[in-house]
Parts: sequence; C-alpha cells; structure tokens
Amino acid sequence: MTANRFGNTLALKEHMEAGMPITGIEAIVFFGVASLTKSISLMRSEGWIIKSKKVPYKKVLARVNKHAVVQPPKNLPIDEIVMTEYWVQK
Repeated sequence: MTANRFGNTLALKEHMEAGMPITGIEAIVFFGVASLTKSISLMRSEGWIIKSKKVPYKKVLARVNKHAVVQPPKNLPIDEIVMTEYWVQK
C-alpha cells in the first residue's frame, strides 16, 4: 500500500489558503477532518494568521448543500444556532 500524499489536513489548508472559510461541519463533510479546532491550532503554531467569527447554522447548511446533502432534524432551530467560521487573513 502506498502513502497518501494528499492528506485531509493538507486539503483543508489548501481550501483555506484559497481564501475560503470553513466550519467544523464542512471540515468533516468535505475533508474528513474530525477536529477542526486542532487543525486550526496547529496552523496558528505554524504562523498562519487565522480569523474567526460566529455565523448562523442556516448559512453553513446552505453552503454545504451546494456540494453534499445535509438535512438537520425538522425540529432543530437552525435560525438560532451559530457556528464558528475560520478563514486565513491575507
């Protein structure tokens, strides 16, 4: 078996380096990164300048559903839930 040279954390870094924001749900669904906060912490220790803000869960779902299908339970108050979004400051 050969080593995977294009790992999930590398894909995450390239996504962020391209100027695209990321949340925990997107990190799991798109890249298989189980702990976004750990990856962000490691990137900061490498010298990356990472910014963050709170965004509505509804906005995150709309972004995810452009590429995958994620459907929350009908009784979940998606307008009231917020998530942390991270991006690289250029």
